[in-house]
Amino acid sequence: MDYERMVFFRKRLESLRIEIEENMSANKGDSGVVELDSSIGRLSRMDALQNQQIALELKRRQENQLLRIKNAIKRMDKGQYGLCGKCKKPIEEDRLEIFPDTITCINCA
Repeated sequence: MDYERMVFFRKRLESLRIEIEENMSANKGDSGVVELDSSIGRLSRMDALQNQQIALELKRRQENQLLRIKNAIKRMDKGQYGLCGKCKKPIEEDRLEIFPDTITCINCA
């Protein structure tokens, strides 16, 4: 992979990282504790609990993607970005454009 493409992917990963971190900080309260006071009805409480679980799952997925992005940037620094973690062959750039944090080629995935 040439230098220009590597710079392109680094910028893309950095912008994804910033976007996810901003989204996570904006939605911090959504996964908080649901107060079970008597002022709301049972169905409203169940709805609040369901929304909390959805927010927790979204947070978990965002944390995982953030970790994958940070690992991809580390692989760039080591000169290993764009190589499959299993077969060590180059990952197609079309795949990296869609999933810049991927660690496997299409055959190994």
